[in-house]
Amino acid sequence: MPESTTTTAAALPATDVYALGRDPAESARLQRQSDELQADSAALLSRVGLGPGQAAIDVGCGPSGIIKLLSQRVSPGGRVVGLDADPAHVAMARELARRDGLGNVTIVAADARRTGLPPGSFDLVHARTLLVNVPKPAEVLAEMVRLARPGGWIASLEPDAEYSLCYPAHPAWTRLSEIFRTAFSRNGADLLIGRRLAELYRQAGLQDIGIEGRAHVYRSGDTRRTVRADLVRSMRPAIVQLGLADQQELDELDLAVREHLDDPRTLVMPHLSFLVWGRKPQATHP
Repeated sequence: MPESTTTTAAALPATDVYALGRDPAESARLQRQSDELQADSAALLSRVGLGPGQAAIDVGCGPSGIIKLLSQRVSPGGRVVGLDADPAHVAMARELARRDGLGNVTIVAADARRTGLPPGSFDLVHARTLLVNVPKPAEVLAEMVRLARPGGWIASLEPDAEYSLCYPAHPAWTRLSEIFRTAFSRNGADLLIGRRLAELYRQAGLQDIGIEGRAHVYRSGDTRRTVRADLVRSMRPAIVQLGLADQQELDELDLAVREHLDDPRTLVMPHLSFLVWGRKPQATHP
């Protein structure tokens, strides 16, 4: 992106550079996502061996993230921090922790690029579908590495949206996908971040890097089938402001796509998913 755009994005608050919208519908989508992606997140935590007594942070946790999963993995004796820049999501995550009795969980409000937390504080620093949403993901990753203790793990689950499948093809899906890609990338966010994760990890100085790619074809009734249409709904104000489509077209596309996806014969793979993990080098002594 042009230097002026990059500089401006770097200076903006975290909530302003987030590629998706800020409204109750987006918050609800993120809460559903915690359940939808739980199996993938559990597999990622198994790769790094997170266990009782350890400390973990979920960076960009949103209203729920994986704080419950982390709480279970580090119990007894461990601690979990959930971090998000959106005050509404911080309040929702705190309420979740209170309601579910997650006594080892603390929720803090902070920018993922500059958390203000002490360095070397965590055995695991985790982020899920966060790096895809920010214009300079290496900045967030650098802060994640700073937060990890020497020998600790960094772990991410991120999408790669170049390859998607909707079969049989439908013109409304094609048009919706075009709008989605343009609107999502408006602030410099990278929809292909999944394939770049391992490279970013290496550039950040991490070792023992592992990567796993997954392609999910969601069955009829799965809430993940409509994730692309749901994301366009979240970005609707920006889409209209950019002149990519008007409200009437968006209403018509949304209805047509959802009717097509309601047909159990329609195959849907919204994107690829990449699970990546790497270890922070041990401190060296002279």
